[in-house]
Amino acid sequence: MTVTALVVAKAPVPGLAKTRLAATIGDAAAAELAAASLLDTLDAVSAADVDRRVVALTGSLADAARADELTLALASFTVIAQRGDGLGERLANAHADAATTGAVLQIGMDTPQVTAQLLSDAAAHLGTSDVLGSAEDGGWWALGLRNPALARSLLDVPMSAPSTGTDTLDALAAAGASITMLPELRDVDFESDLEAVAQLCAPTSRFRIAVRQMGN
Repeated sequence: MTVTALVVAKAPVPGLAKTRLAATIGDAAAAELAAASLLDTLDAVSAADVDRRVVALTGSLADAARADELTLALASFTVIAQRGDGLGERLANAHADAATTGAVLQIGMDTPQVTAQLLSDAAAHLGTSDVLGSAEDGGWWALGLRNPALARSLLDVPMSAPSTGTDTLDALAAAGASITMLPELRDVDFESDLEAVAQLCAPTSRFRIAVRQMGN
């Protein structure tokens, strides 16, 4: 089965990116970290064993932190616009728009510690089952569907809630998905997440370097 890797991303524009993080470290620093996290994610996806690579993007890349680096990194991806109102609708539409044939493996931009191997393993599971990667805060960091139409199940799932992961799992099961769980990861939402996630990143990780520089 062919697998399309789908990164759902928001342009890291100061004042619009990572607002919960920005509340304690400032708009510019939060946007810088968001850009670094997205770049690390794109690196992992680029090196993963998948057939196609798509980014569903919202926001103005021209106004983003590290705009030139992001533009260069995105040149090797098919970039599509997000569409829809709520997050669940935008995710469902992104799966539909990214799909050609085969499965879609979706990841966000809040887990810079993700590796190409982890994504390759997730893609391999899609040969026999759907996949879901839980996040420590109760949400999820990855969703892989053999039939991307099942992403419509997300329309009724409350997003950014402590029960989002469980509710997503229940909704997918009700729609007929057969789920293999991926390793749990911690995502970056608050200042308290920065050091813990940075320690899990490679020494050359842009996110890790940015966190270290912020602390100096």
